[in-house]
Amino acid sequence: MVHANSMEQPLTAVLIGAGQRCMIYASYAEKHPERLRITGVVEPDAERRQLAAARFHIGPDRCFESVEQLIALPRCADAAINGTMDEQHVPTTLPLLEAGYDVLLEKPAGVTEEEVLELQRAADVHGRTVMICHVLRYAPFYTAIRERIAAGEIGEIVSIQTSEHVSYHHMAVSFIRGKWGSQEKCKSSMLMAKCCHDLDLITWLNEDARPVKVSSFGSLSHFRPDQAPEGAGTRCLTDCSIEASCPYSAKKNYIEQGRWGFYVWNNHHLGAKLSLEDKLEALRTDNPYGRCVWHCDNDVVDRQSVIIEFDNGSTASHNMIGATSKPCRKIHIVGIKGEIEGVMEDGSFVVRHPDPRPGHEFTEELVKMGVKNDGHGGGDLRLVEDFVKALRGDQTSAMSTTLDKSVSGHRIGFAAERSRLKGTVELL
Repeated sequence: MVHANSMEQPLTAVLIGAGQRCMIYASYAEKHPERLRITGVVEPDAERRQLAAARFHIGPDRCFESVEQLIALPRCADAAINGTMDEQHVPTTLPLLEAGYDVLLEKPAGVTEEEVLELQRAADVHGRTVMICHVLRYAPFYTAIRERIAAGEIGEIVSIQTSEHVSYHHMAVSFIRGKWGSQEKCKSSMLMAKCCHDLDLITWLNEDARPVKVSSFGSLSHFRPDQAPEGAGTRCLTDCSIEASCPYSAKKNYIEQGRWGFYVWNNHHLGAKLSLEDKLEALRTDNPYGRCVWHCDNDVVDRQSVIIEFDNGSTASHNMIGATSKPCRKIHIVGIKGEIEGVMEDGSFVVRHPDPRPGHEFTEELVKMGVKNDGHGGGDLRLVEDFVKALRGDQTSAMSTTLDKSVSGHRIGFAAERSRLKGTVELL
């Protein structure tokens, strides 16, 4: 959507939710104030709302408890950055579109296929832009792979294999103890909460081929009470006799290692501080992140495999493996002329071609990206930059994650969960 703002004026945006992901996207305004300015915040948590307002110098007349309060007033920004929880994405975005806001929306776009399609229709009816935060499209690793494919270096795609290895500490904090541990509560499956990126990448790298069949297998096999080791208690710091040797120890991961503070400690991502004793007491008592990983209310899978067939005859597979030692995303794309293989976290990939010369089998080119250990492979702020370009009428990139281009990956995820639960091959 092209706006009539003067090109000298920054785009303005209101934050919908002041969680960690929203703050990452909003940080683009701090780095590039000439291009983006945060002018409002919607957040039901009073402390979080106040902290976000102070960070971005937002006046009290632009601080709201709900989207309903925001849209009751004349439009106060060009766009909204929606970082609410999964089940709130569509209910909060629909009124924003009707009120005239373009929206940068955290993934997944919705928690059901029907929701996503309803959102797509609403964006069309109101003539608004909705971009989904599939940030990995913007990671230099995947951007460079896409460029090689588009240049014809490996020819027509035959197969795409991806895998995501979710580390033991990430699995525990997000998908066992945390907000995405229970589909009953958050309404998103593990596949859509964690691997929505990967399914989107498969469709994007396959040059937008249409998925036609999906099958999937997976279960919650390990993080259950009946699998708890002898001596495991209900909380790490109260009744567990194996805490000192357990890799999932809340004390080890959240105190000694200092990992995942933006999830574990309330409003940590906005600068709120807790003393060491307060943290230990919270883990002993009411903090959900102090619970034993074998005695939580988690119900999402801890491993899952997906197989996809496309209308161009190619196939793809994705494996999600929970609680690995090393976190990483792997990819292997085979074409009729060559192949590409790499690991995003290594910051490099190889391009191979057949080489039938005597004494040879294949050639191999190592491509180094120079980006390692950056947020989502360096894609987070590149996504926001593309969103700003789209709304200002500038030329956007080939990575553009508009809702229309993101629907296929979502449909694969929803079909995969139906397949897993029913034991069927789902036709799309």
